[in-house]
Amino acid sequence: MSENGEPKHLPAQTGMDFPDSLPLLMLSGQVVFPMALVPFRLTTKEERLLIEDSIKGHRLLALVALRGPESENRQLSDAYEIGCIARILQMQPTPDGKLEVVTQSLHRFRVTGLIRRDPYFVVRAKPLEDVVSDAEALEPLARTVKTQMTTLIQLHPAIPDGAQNIIENIDNPSFLADLVASNLSFPVEEKQKLLETLDVKKRLMRLMHLLEHEIELLKASSKIHQEVKDSIEKGQREYFLRQQMKAIQDELGIGEGQRAEAEEYRKKVEAAKFPEEVKKEALREVDRLARMHEASGEYSVVITYLDILLELPWNKSTEDRLDIQNAEIILNEDHYGLEKVKRRILEYLAVRKLKPDAHGPILCFQGPPGVGKTSLGKSIARALGRSFVRMALGGLHDEAEIRGHRKTYVGAMPGRIIQGIRKAGSNNPVFMLDEIDKVGNDFRGDPSSALLEVLDPAQNNSLWTII
Repeated sequence: MSENGEPKHLPAQTGMDFPDSLPLLMLSGQVVFPMALVPFRLTTKEERLLIEDSIKGHRLLALVALRGPESENRQLSDAYEIGCIARILQMQPTPDGKLEVVTQSLHRFRVTGLIRRDPYFVVRAKPLEDVVSDAEALEPLARTVKTQMTTLIQLHPAIPDGAQNIIENIDNPSFLADLVASNLSFPVEEKQKLLETLDVKKRLMRLMHLLEHEIELLKASSKIHQEVKDSIEKGQREYFLRQQMKAIQDELGIGEGQRAEAEEYRKKVEAAKFPEEVKKEALREVDRLARMHEASGEYSVVITYLDILLELPWNKSTEDRLDIQNAEIILNEDHYGLEKVKRRILEYLAVRKLKPDAHGPILCFQGPPGVGKTSLGKSIARALGRSFVRMALGGLHDEAEIRGHRKTYVGAMPGRIIQGIRKAGSNNPVFMLDEIDKVGNDFRGDPSSALLEVLDPAQNNSLWTII
């Protein structure tokens, strides 16, 4: 179809007689269908001579498509056997010495023999007629093709608006199939198969499959284009908002260095392998940091909080060595006697080995100072291959030492549990809570209640729940 919506096909001409021999012109990458106006440019002397001789005679020539790329030494086998007989309508030389020719294709034909090859190919041409094997099926098939074309025209921006009216007004199913096939960008091999399909019903069915494939490709392309467009619009919107935020921060006295520091923390958080909810909280704090003035008292609190989050071993853990015999050897090396205590420890480790995911009881060692309670904890850690953390609770009165201080306080710090995990470098160290009986209780809170939360398996099942 032309740019102004006019068809490139002319009304079918019937009852025409064609000569038995015709000059043959091979076209590269172009399949010609009946009733099409075909413009092309000729560059060789042989092709110019072919056109000039045809104009002097009946003005008819045979057009076929090449099977592959152009070559200087063409053979008859390089082209397809079926093409179209065409009439030369116009010939115009160009300033660069080439020749522009416009032809109207008239009828399908088959090459049945070679008459001569110099100075150009002359072949025997047998006209081919359409075959109608099932006349009743043609109308519904043609209607389906028109419906598909309606969808295709809506999706394809290069097809002019007037094409829909032209297609709707076509009553000849054979002409409809040829018109659609010649004006869409199907592969040359597929177009040639359509040209060679003389049965109109089969031609329409083959065309329907090609149109369905083309529609699916256009839908996918349209979806990708829309997603890219939305992404670009989102990026432009974010850039505009960031520029506005930058201008506001400049007015508030928030310098470039401070923004760079916030962006540096953002990169660290994005690169860290945080759990999803931890990452979400960390990014929220980074956003707060970007909006704060560095002279604010809370600025240093947020910096400290982010540093602690980044230093904690979220995904670093040691693998337990639940070897009971080795554990017994280590306990005997580190302690003389204490057979009942060591047997209880080995029983505890044996249960852990049989059911690693069990929330077993917490071991409690009781006795006067110097009998080996803390060293037993170290031995357990050495037997399991874990880090060891000792936390002395004697004289502890402030529950914030366990829970951590509120972030609203200047100089807020995490509790001793989190500090011990950060120092241990793994998220599963062996904790020794020493002197637990000497925990105090006063107006600053009840540390024993905070310890109860820490020791509760339902509340200490992840690092995020105790931070």
